[in-house]
Amino acid sequence: MRVLFTIAPATGHFHPLVPTARALQQAGHEVAFATAESFHPTVKAGGFLAFPAGIDFEQLGLDIKEVQKRQAAMLKSAPAERIKMMAGMFIDGFARRMAPDLMKVCETWRPDLLLRESTEFASIVVGEMLGIPCASIQVGGVNIARFGKEPFAQHMDLFRADHGLPPDPELTALFRYLNLSFMPASYFGDSLPSTTHYLKLAVFDQSGSEGLPPWTSSLGSRPVVYATLGTVFNKLVHHLGSVAAGLRDEPVDLIITVGRDVDPAQLGPQPPHVHVERYIPQSLLLPRCDLVIMHGGYNSVMSALYAGLPMIIVPLGADQPMNAQACAQLGVARVVEPDALTPEAIRQHVRELLKDGSYRERARRFQAESLALPGIEHGVALLERLAREKQPIPRD
Repeated sequence: MRVLFTIAPATGHFHPLVPTARALQQAGHEVAFATAESFHPTVKAGGFLAFPAGIDFEQLGLDIKEVQKRQAAMLKSAPAERIKMMAGMFIDGFARRMAPDLMKVCETWRPDLLLRESTEFASIVVGEMLGIPCASIQVGGVNIARFGKEPFAQHMDLFRADHGLPPDPELTALFRYLNLSFMPASYFGDSLPSTTHYLKLAVFDQSGSEGLPPWTSSLGSRPVVYATLGTVFNKLVHHLGSVAAGLRDEPVDLIITVGRDVDPAQLGPQPPHVHVERYIPQSLLLPRCDLVIMHGGYNSVMSALYAGLPMIIVPLGADQPMNAQACAQLGVARVVEPDALTPEAIRQHVRELLKDGSYRERARRFQAESLALPGIEHGVALLERLAREKQPIPRD
């Protein structure tokens, strides 16, 4: 079986698909990725074949700092407005430009199955035109069926019409065959489409040579707090500065990661119990932590919940407000708006969450729910069945 993965050219969209891609390879299947050529070094470093398809943020004419500014402004608007912005960017911006390239890749490489991350939409149209079933993997907290059906349907119908396909006002094509989620149903309020199958989280975050720094061996004598803004919003380093200022005199070990493309020196001198690094794989670090301060990126939220950790979430854009809302409703996180992120506020929240064990207890219950799900081998079996039968696979 040949499986072609289609992704937006960003680490946060690539990492969640890597465990499935590797599991397919281990099962004897051929795997390749289609994405913007500028992202190919990352894909190839993971050991995968890469085909050029579509454009990246720079080619789209969007500087990442400008994207951050726009999304920060959108935080104060209604969820429907944020969804509308995302629909325009991912469908009109990326999918329309990716479709012609993806069509050529499919005609030459001839995949048996297309497997997209849930914000990539060109594969839906191309798969329908060529008769190739298209499955998806949930990579964000955006639940289109619940929050954004109308704006996504409007953009998708225009995109479909350009390729001679009929309207799809109910967005049936998006999840027609199979949708895999590595978060339990309770995270989404059990509202994902009926073709969604829930799997135990399989983490991939070691896309470089980094490991645990030597100083982590000395952790454990007091609470460990980890702060991160992920791999895109990490440029807003002043928020991490507020965290450092708020906790520099607290009886905790504070670990801050600023990202591979940010100099830790930007945070200035720190006391011995505050450790500032570029990047540490969260799968290695989180088992040593007691609390996470984050932006609410989907991958970071998944990793924290899988480790059974409570969170303080400062949503900065994209799907982060929705992830923050989901975690607050689960009782595993407190949400702090960016404008309210002062050293004094973060200090008080950290003190209260470390003292209140109910957040940790609820996070561990969610962790247990996640661990009870079928493993990734079940996802491989479902994909094999879809390629073989070419029919939707609703969950039991």
